[in-house]
Amino acid sequence: MTALGKLIRTTAFKLSLAYLTVFALFAAFLLGYFAWNTRRLITDQIMQTVDAEIVGLAEQYRRAGIPRLVLIVDARSRRPGSSLYLVTLQGSEGLAGNIRPIDPSILDRPGWTEMSYYRLDETGGAEHRALVRVFQLTGGFRLLVGRDLEERERLREIIVAASEWSIAVVVVLGLVGGFFITRRVLKRVDAMTATTQTIMAGDLSGRLPIAGTGAELDRLAGNLNAMLERIEALMRGVKEVSDNIAHDLKTP
Repeated sequence: MTALGKLIRTTAFKLSLAYLTVFALFAAFLLGYFAWNTRRLITDQIMQTVDAEIVGLAEQYRRAGIPRLVLIVDARSRRPGSSLYLVTLQGSEGLAGNIRPIDPSILDRPGWTEMSYYRLDETGGAEHRALVRVFQLTGGFRLLVGRDLEERERLREIIVAASEWSIAVVVVLGLVGGFFITRRVLKRVDAMTATTQTIMAGDLSGRLPIAGTGAELDRLAGNLNAMLERIEALMRGVKEVSDNIAHDLKTP
């Protein structure tokens, strides 16, 4: 058996591997919870911001009507960023906003939804994902306000990548530590094995090595050494009795 195979088959290495598995699973769970909680916090922040904008825009509509709302939405749509706006009349094209026309079924469902969209300022652009809220205004108008989810997805990818590297580092360091600990334990066991082989060969003066740390192996070695001393003393007594009997038999 090779030295590596001998290390892997030891109980110390198996225990180290079991502890490493438990720790890696716990670390993965912790990182997963952190990623989920971060995603939830970002989503909550988006929803709070969008709700505040809708309240303000709806108030402007009630005060000055659709011309004022279209003017404000058009101004906000020209700003760079991840904010999305759309004002439309049911069954007609958009009156203002920065996204292309979307599925009418989405506008007919007030509330929150996650959808795909295309920006007006991107000719032939790629599809994006957004979290939006649809609000029905009086007069049949629809107001859509949302945020692009690219930042949230990018943060999720960063956390996932960091988690993968963290788990990999934990596994590598755990294996290295397992090999180191196993080698130390195996060294003690090999020393004890060599001593026991000497004793089995008939030399009862051999004693198991004690490191002086008071650990389990030291206590075991101390008990075995005490047992060996007792056995050696008994064997000396038996030898003396045998010598006396032999001497008495030779001398009438």
